[in-house]
Amino acid sequence: MSMDRLSVSFTVNDEARQVEVPPLARLSSVLREELHLTGTKVGCDAGDCGACTVLVDGAPVCACLVPAAGMEGASVRTVEGLANGRLSALQDSFLRHGAAQCGICTPGLLVTATALLEANPRPSEAEVQDALGGVLCRCTGYRKIVKAVMDVGTAGAPPPVALAGVGAAIPRLDGEPKVRGDDLFGADERPEDALSVAVVRSPYWHARFTFGDLDAFVKAHPGIVGVFTAAEIPGRNRFGVIPPFADQPALADGTALFRGEAVAAIAGERNAIAALDLSAFPIAWEELAHALTVAEARNGFAALHEDRKGNVLLEGTVERGDADAALASAAVTAAGSLETSYVEHAYIEPEAGYAFMDGDVLVIKACTQSPIMDRDDTAAILGLPAEKVRIIPTATGGGFGSKLDLSVQPLIGLVALKTGRPAALTYTRQESMASTTKRHPAVMSATIGADAEGRVVGMVFEGDFNTGAYASWGPTVATRVPVHASGPYYTPSYRALGRAIHTNGPISGAFRGFGVPQAALMQETLYDELALKLDVDRLEFRLRNALRDGQPTVCGHVMDSGIGIAACLEALEPHWARAMKDADAFNAENRHRRRGVGVASCWYGCGNTGIANPSTIKMGIAAGGRVVMHQGAVDIGQGSNTVIPQIAAEALGLPLESFDFIYGDTALTPDAGKTSGSRQTYISGRAAELSGKALRERVLRFANVSDAAELSLKDGMLTVREGEASRTIALAELPTDADGFVFAACESYDPPTVPLDAKGQGKPYAVYGWGAQMAELEVDMRLGTVKLIKITAAHDVGRAINPLLAEGQVEGGIAQGIGLALMEEYVPGRTENLHDYLIPTIGDVPPIETILVEVPDAEGPYGAKGLGEHVLIPTAPAILNAIRDASGAKITKVPATPDRVLAAINAARG
Repeated sequence: MSMDRLSVSFTVNDEARQVEVPPLARLSSVLREELHLTGTKVGCDAGDCGACTVLVDGAPVCACLVPAAGMEGASVRTVEGLANGRLSALQDSFLRHGAAQCGICTPGLLVTATALLEANPRPSEAEVQDALGGVLCRCTGYRKIVKAVMDVGTAGAPPPVALAGVGAAIPRLDGEPKVRGDDLFGADERPEDALSVAVVRSPYWHARFTFGDLDAFVKAHPGIVGVFTAAEIPGRNRFGVIPPFADQPALADGTALFRGEAVAAIAGERNAIAALDLSAFPIAWEELAHALTVAEARNGFAALHEDRKGNVLLEGTVERGDADAALASAAVTAAGSLETSYVEHAYIEPEAGYAFMDGDVLVIKACTQSPIMDRDDTAAILGLPAEKVRIIPTATGGGFGSKLDLSVQPLIGLVALKTGRPAALTYTRQESMASTTKRHPAVMSATIGADAEGRVVGMVFEGDFNTGAYASWGPTVATRVPVHASGPYYTPSYRALGRAIHTNGPISGAFRGFGVPQAALMQETLYDELALKLDVDRLEFRLRNALRDGQPTVCGHVMDSGIGIAACLEALEPHWARAMKDADAFNAENRHRRRGVGVASCWYGCGNTGIANPSTIKMGIAAGGRVVMHQGAVDIGQGSNTVIPQIAAEALGLPLESFDFIYGDTALTPDAGKTSGSRQTYISGRAAELSGKALRERVLRFANVSDAAELSLKDGMLTVREGEASRTIALAELPTDADGFVFAACESYDPPTVPLDAKGQGKPYAVYGWGAQMAELEVDMRLGTVKLIKITAAHDVGRAINPLLAEGQVEGGIAQGIGLALMEEYVPGRTENLHDYLIPTIGDVPPIETILVEVPDAEGPYGAKGLGEHVLIPTAPAILNAIRDASGAKITKVPATPDRVLAAINAARG
């Protein structure tokens, strides 16, 4: 045994293990790296997220905080030890209830809940929340987790997968590996001979830099293989998700524009990188003046990019009618300003992956939302043809928009390409939060006018969105916000302007809504003010103005059918009446705690704004008797790995148990587009429907039968039945194509949109989703604290392809909306961990009642519409409106922290 290593004997999942570990090695590292038990996830290495929870002698502990050297004689149980050949009752309950979405936090939750149930087989909801309070989940909203724990052994069986088509609430098809803990995320695998990569980042918001003697640095550090800078990048050192605005270097070249920007990559043996002191890296910095707010950036500050108009990245405009004249003639107007903060995505999985050479092809396995975009940008950076780069998505532990942008891919790709050895990189929590994209902070103002009957006649809106140092998705935010800032209401005269402004702050990119949640805060709080001035019930005021079939949107888009906002608001009416009555009764008996009720609506265009947005799905029946589906839509927890196959199975007319799936490999799957814009269920789902129907048509034509025929597959035999007649086809006797398919289909779908003109008129989206939410809460008038009581959410999904997963999306989106409203405020340079940056915990999310409204849209697969982003949009404005209803406090900056609420209460009191 080495002098710097200790021998430790302990039991892991009832198996005796002996390991030699460094004295300060974490138990989490030993479990993952020495014993290859990667079900124990690492999200923070600080005990903040709980993803690494294991049982030590029966008690749950964060394995990242426990020294492995102290485990002598201990009994350790990980998620891999919960199942004994078959799922435990708790794992089965998680799967059936949809309590696992992306799956990165699931092992920690399962292990913690196991300890609870072994001590208390029938816990109350409060006991479940108390026990699981130390484990963070960013996807689910916790409600299904609570239910899964409380219902262990008592819930009925789900619909069998064999019968699952459109409308079946089946568990996710990729769910079992998530609850077993053997789903492989970006940091869960690496080749044995892989180099580790460390990234040198700027400590300044704006600075020039020069390198010292890099060769001497390498020679002075045994095990370090090389240092790679912008000079080593063989291709175009620029990337970006929107090609005309591709402006971000993979490694900064002489000047860093934001704190956390990558300037160099160091590659070396694993132990050498782990021991490396980056403070000794030879680099000299010259700090430059910086601008962190839009006010600073627009007030004479030098342009950060020479090809831009000052620091304005892009302006988006929508104008219809004469808004100024409409407001001048209005019987009543409401005007105001509102500011939002940076919001961190805070997915529990930091960015991670590895790269290696497969012949002359660079293969990158990493967490991502956009494999084709990753391939194309990485290839351009490294000077390779696109076909010489292959992206294989790992399981992705949450994304919410930020994993659309490149992170580790070009860095590990560069090292693998230059050294010929595999290269692996996992961001630390601090590194992830410092360097990746955020929700755009916004400074907004608006005026809305209505006539004496309570009909909105006009609106003007203006918003500046802090897009940070580089473009990322700033252009999308600038163009999408003006389209949506009216809310889902008929607004005959309208003018809206959205600007994306460059600063030296963190890059702001895509985050569940692309700026629409910020705009909805402005618009929906003014709607409440208008209703109060008109003395009209706030829900009734929204119903009175809800967009209807045949009415033009602010872009002049007329939909003859499919507009579901009125149905959503009507679904809330009985809940609204009950909640208002409850609040009145509560307030009659309480002085210092006041109850309020708030409502807000949303609409959201699915997919890209007025530009091409195709998806392609390939399917075939193989000679061996299986249906094989090549599906490139990345599932980051939202459920596309289940919903899209359900659509395909319905269209083909064969059960899901006959299917095999090839997911998201750029060498094997056609382009299904990025997972963003609430587009996958609608657009890739429609492509799957077309592909399934085309494949069915080929089979029926071969068998010479009508569309009414029924298909079945068994033992390599395809049987076609029409009435009493039946024909059996021996698949192995028929010729196959290059994919091994006897029958095949590959179909694409691109939404029929019309580009916006100079005034923002056109058809930006073919399909919209609609929704309305109602928040009930209490405000402590002395402390400014807010306690959520219940949220009721009605969302028009067109057709619920899988109601179980749709409910999970609603609950998860609401949890993020709660964070936006009440607690989440990323402060650059200060809140780069999950201790100082607060996201909702299991105790912060109240009961949620989900009402799935189905107003079909002719464009969607079986009438379905997107859902993922819509569900976050109304939550925060409904909460702000409920706070005002309870206390009179008008919130002008979110999050509505207790100090801001108390200040607003005092301002309302005069």
